[in-house]
Amino acid sequence: MIAVVLSLAAAFTFALSAMLVSHLKGRVGPLQFGRWQMSLAFVMLAPVAYAFGGWRTVTAAQVWLLAASSATGIMLASTTYFAAIHAIGPRITALMFSLASPFAVVLGYLFLGESLSPAQAVGIVLILAGIMLAVAMPEGGSGVERIPARRLWQGIALGVITALGQAMGSLLARPAMAGGVEPFAAMTIRAGLGAVFFLLLALFPFGRAPQRLTPKDGVVVAVSAFVGLFIGMSLLMAALARGDVGIVSTLSSTTPILILPMIWVVNRKAPGLWAWMGAGLAVAGTAVLSLTA
Repeated sequence: MIAVVLSLAAAFTFALSAMLVSHLKGRVGPLQFGRWQMSLAFVMLAPVAYAFGGWRTVTAAQVWLLAASSATGIMLASTTYFAAIHAIGPRITALMFSLASPFAVVLGYLFLGESLSPAQAVGIVLILAGIMLAVAMPEGGSGVERIPARRLWQGIALGVITALGQAMGSLLARPAMAGGVEPFAAMTIRAGLGAVFFLLLALFPFGRAPQRLTPKDGVVVAVSAFVGLFIGMSLLMAALARGDVGIVSTLSSTTPILILPMIWVVNRKAPGLWAWMGAGLAVAGTAVLSLTA
């Protein structure tokens, strides 16, 4: 029961973080956001990793694996994730992010020799069906902002890149985690390298923000980092320590559903039937993949 509560709490924090990020639209650029979020996440995570003795569990070879994982899962995926939320909003972005599960299965099949069962194929189809349903009928009578076709397809492309980057990041980190690296230490290395990457980009004109981060927006960035990266990942790890991996993965992936009532509260308009059905299919597909892994 505790694992269930922790898993759902983690999904809630991921959804809340996405909603916070959506409020920065038009005021904070993806590179500026990544620079501040990863820097703050590193500051939050490093003391915890030290307190848990995590640094003693990391070898040089594992640092290289985590560096590669950071390049795809942090440097690439976090940038495109933020840009996708700006383009298509947190609801469809959360659905697109659920593609990380089938991408991870396919990548594991191609590069790690893992099997792809018929049940997992069904899970992939369910996720794709859920996303197609939500994208093909984005309004659904919900009064949600209509997304221009060009921006919709840009957002979808960014969402696919985000999910693929996240899946590759997980794939690259898997050997290091299987080798006994303490989770907080792994997260600290990934966030720290991501922060260095975004800080170095600030040396170039394209990497600089057109305007300074206001104190109000700075608070939003800090809270999103604290809620999504620090609390959310901590809850997820606590759940994994107490429950079955498949069940925890499924429950923590209910973000596409949990984000709908948040949008309802913010927009004062209920998401339509298609939004709920698309989110439900995506979560069901993730459940199939997680429980048959």
